[in-house]
Amino acid sequence: MKLIRYGAPGREKPGLIDSEGVLRDLSGVTPHLDLPSLGLAGLRRLCEVEAGGLPRVRGTPRLGVPFTGISKFVAIGLNYRDHAAEAGMRVPTEPIVFMKATTCITGPSDAIELPPGSLKTDWEVELGVVIGQTAKRVGESQALDHVAGYCVVNDVSERAWQTERGGTWDKGKGFDSFGPIGPWLVTRDELPDPQALAMWLDVNGEPRQRGNTATMVFSVAQLVSYVSQCMTLLPGDVIATGTPPGVGMGIKPVPQFLKAGDVVTLGIDGLGAQRQRVVAG
Repeated sequence: MKLIRYGAPGREKPGLIDSEGVLRDLSGVTPHLDLPSLGLAGLRRLCEVEAGGLPRVRGTPRLGVPFTGISKFVAIGLNYRDHAAEAGMRVPTEPIVFMKATTCITGPSDAIELPPGSLKTDWEVELGVVIGQTAKRVGESQALDHVAGYCVVNDVSERAWQTERGGTWDKGKGFDSFGPIGPWLVTRDELPDPQALAMWLDVNGEPRQRGNTATMVFSVAQLVSYVSQCMTLLPGDVIATGTPPGVGMGIKPVPQFLKAGDVVTLGIDGLGAQRQRVVAG
């Protein structure tokens, strides 16, 4: 099932994408796609809804984040060997964990706002893992049982703030608009193997990132288990699992970064695509 929220910011309605790619209104079934309230049991009930009987949504409304209730936005660094190489850093022996501010979260086609004075804002297509059941110190073999589904994430990053201004990576990762999520939440039953997904990102139509989740250093199951040792993961929490090569800072001989007017498009097999225009903040 592909769950979605559509409408103006703050007034989004719940919906789903049917088997023919048509957006259907779920308002008559549930008022909100709030994962802490729905949980895995609620998602299973939604899967039983006959999509063809739901009202068809006309036009092309704005898409919001496909679910609510995100208490934590966790991210993983250098989780692709070739990305670590282009960054000039060692492949990690344990997952590198950092946090993105929940205030950075936006819809999949909302604008990316450049921080004032930014010259090094970068792109990163990532597989997002959405938690559906509380996970506290879970084993790797049980980790996927706690997953509600998957989505596309653009882990937008300001590299100067991330690496040149001291402290942790979080500062360069949490600016407003730096966390587009969506367009859909694809439930786990539709995507039984998260380790075989092609992913891509273009800037102004030019190919930048091409990769596959098969090349992750740490798998989705390993990451959910590992992060749950550090913190309790709650329904609605998101883990962005790292990015393949092709980011702006890795371009040789001269790195390339985003500027106002650029258009970023990205997607993952089975999870849909995003499109963001870059604007001055």
